[in-house]
Amino acid sequence: MGLFILRRVGVMILTALCLTFVVFFMTNLYPNLEKLAKTQGNFRMSDEAVASWLEKGGYLQSTPKKYMEWIGLAPSYQHTAEVGTITGRCITPGMDPAEAPQFCGILQGYWGYSTVFKDEVSSIIATRLSLTGTLMFWVMLVMVPSALILGVLAGMKEGSATDRTLSTFAITTTATPEYVSGVLFIAIFSSSAVGLKWFKGTATSAMESPNIENFLLPVLTIALYGMGYIARMTRASMTEVMTAQYIRTARLKGVSFPKIVMKHALRNALIAPFTVIMLQFPWLLNGVVIVETLFNYKGFGWTLVQAAGNNDIELLLGVSVVSVLVVLITQLISDIGYVYLNPRIRIS
Repeated sequence: MGLFILRRVGVMILTALCLTFVVFFMTNLYPNLEKLAKTQGNFRMSDEAVASWLEKGGYLQSTPKKYMEWIGLAPSYQHTAEVGTITGRCITPGMDPAEAPQFCGILQGYWGYSTVFKDEVSSIIATRLSLTGTLMFWVMLVMVPSALILGVLAGMKEGSATDRTLSTFAITTTATPEYVSGVLFIAIFSSSAVGLKWFKGTATSAMESPNIENFLLPVLTIALYGMGYIARMTRASMTEVMTAQYIRTARLKGVSFPKIVMKHALRNALIAPFTVIMLQFPWLLNGVVIVETLFNYKGFGWTLVQAAGNNDIELLLGVSVVSVLVVLITQLISDIGYVYLNPRIRIS
């Protein structure tokens, strides 16, 4: 198991480097850099002024060199003006250039400075990620148990009326995008008597007071979309387990149906959905973009939209690092959990 984990971690690191390099290359294309220069300087800047501004910031270096500096594996670029003033990534305002560190990248804990929010990227991401984390907690709390119950009930008796009804519901929820269900929820519950009683708050106020009244609409919108996928996977797994030979043997021996389901079928039926549930975390982290924008909840997804829309390169790169890490870490946890849950798998 230890060797398996080490191999997976090695693959994760290599994958993370490749993915972040692709994002870094795309965000550092010259049209983006030119737009950044004019945004920070003047939209009427000449081509020579743009080139001068980019050279001063070290943006005209080769992409591999800039990437290594951003990661923190190469010394940071410094620019010396004609008057002798030295500027660079590692030199903060008021700092003596001689005291500035040579390396200041992701590995050193410096993620850059946001040109839109005028704050350090690490601070912005930490704040927004915590807000989305709270939203994700409530979504998983509603979505996972509900989906598992629906899937198990549907898969216990394949082809029954319960199976057909619950399967239709699961397919419908999965086929309905969040921006459709979200708008419907807002239209229905904002005017009805039930809505006025239970949906008094807003997602924006949930950033300050994370209670059920404020979170209910965005939580329902996200949970309803992901619930169907998990329920269908659980139903398929449960159906397969219920037709296994050991289940038939238990039935022939007179074991009660509830005992067969709870003691023999349920654990094996939950092996496949476990992987699907773990994959919901990266989907939730980046898939809440529509919901957070719709309900004006300023979390991680909202920050991604702001960074992309305003060409905030450093913030966009920071968001991409977090997204890649979440995907890879959840995949690792999923693989390890699958090995422990499935006794048929053995790793030498």
